Amino acid sequence: MSLLSSLSSTFPEHIKRLQKLAQQTLLNERLDAFVIHSGQPIRQFLDDMDYPFKVNPQFKAWLPIVDNPHCWLIVDGKNKPKLIFYRPVDFWHKVPDEPTEYWTEQVEIVYLKSPADVGQLLPYDRSNMAYLGQSVDVAKALNFGHINPDSLVSFLHYQRAYKSDYEKHCLREANRLAVLGHNAAKEAFYAGESEYGIQMAYLDACQHLESETPYGNIVALNENASILHYTHFLRNKPTSPKSFLIDAGASFNGYAADITRTYAFDKTNEFAELIKSVDQITTDMGAALKPGGSYVDLHVQTHALIANTLEQFNIIKVPAAQALESGLVRTFFPHGLGHHLGLQVHDVGGFMGDDRGTHVASPKDHPFLRTTRHIEADMVFTIEPGLYFIDTLLAELKGTNLESMVNWDKVAEFKPFGGIRIEDNIIVHTERNENMTRELDLK
Repeated sequence: MSLLSSLSSTFPEHIKRLQKLAQQTLLNERLDAFVIHSGQPIRQFLDDMDYPFKVNPQFKAWLPIVDNPHCWLIVDGKNKPKLIFYRPVDFWHKVPDEPTEYWTEQVEIVYLKSPADVGQLLPYDRSNMAYLGQSVDVAKALNFGHINPDSLVSFLHYQRAYKSDYEKHCLREANRLAVLGHNAAKEAFYAGESEYGIQMAYLDACQHLESETPYGNIVALNENASILHYTHFLRNKPTSPKSFLIDAGASFNGYAADITRTYAFDKTNEFAELIKSVDQITTDMGAALKPGGSYVDLHVQTHALIANTLEQFNIIKVPAAQALESGLVRTFFPHGLGHHLGLQVHDVGGFMGDDRGTHVASPKDHPFLRTTRHIEADMVFTIEPGLYFIDTLLAELKGTNLESMVNWDKVAEFKPFGGIRIEDNIIVHTERNENMTRELDLK
């Protein structure tokens, strides 16, 4: 079945599910409706140009409209949702085409020429309606009785963790596009390209503008791979390429892929073997995602596996169990195992114990873990263990009882390579896991 056929056949059920959830929460909150605003452009400071437009995630949860501001969706859970679609009279910019795609049958569409006229198309009495969006001043001017109410937002965010079949198709396509980019980036690295050149090869392969990627790509050569969120793109080609870490995604219909790979220029050296060890941890932890399981437990297990790798490669002088108990492992693996993935790269709802928004904090010893929620079917996660040689974290060991546990000679050997991260995107099904990234043959 083609992608378009898959989207067309599953989108009606996707809307039906959202309508049912809307009806439930509107009844609980005693609201007449909620109105979702796609957003409005943000003007750059002291300039006459706008920042790249980013749509409200709550809006694109309903409709695959990701590049059109000033749109509104009226949802009452009973009637067909009403889309107010912005189509100005404009000779400066490309005016959005009238929508005719598969999703249009699921909504009533009216057109808006000027943002200032939206009040004429919204229900007259908005005192018992909720506004969902960023433009609070606009919502107040339009006399909405409720603006981003916590209980409503919490309910919607909690439910976002469960992906419909339509959403899974979108995530698979985002992964397919990202894999095209990753394969092109890998080839560019082995051809000796600069970080900038690799980035251009990536964007060309997945046919994205930089503003269309779900986050700023991380393209790091050599020691730059030790900087977790490195986004500088050096123009000069490396005189001595050693390693390459790429954390880069793609978007489709507003859904994100988030994939990371690390490569050694010399495929036979010890750093290449260290990459294989971290890669195995990624596949093991990906396979360990099970409905009813604890993501926190998987994160803790990953620390134990990283400790084993540190011992195996003689990076530490003490047994893995001692490194784990002392907290030394956090120097080399300072971030969380992964996060929810969907309409946002770090998708919402990861710390929610229930649909009322009860917060479940990360364990004290693991403050950077991005989700504490139990694993359930139809959830989508990233799994991304890492092992790094970060100057600032290593410096913190000096003068402490942890300093003597480190083989500093071995650390010095690995530091020019920066670090390693391997990240897959995985759908949890009732009976199996679907590793979207690996099933697309990205190794």
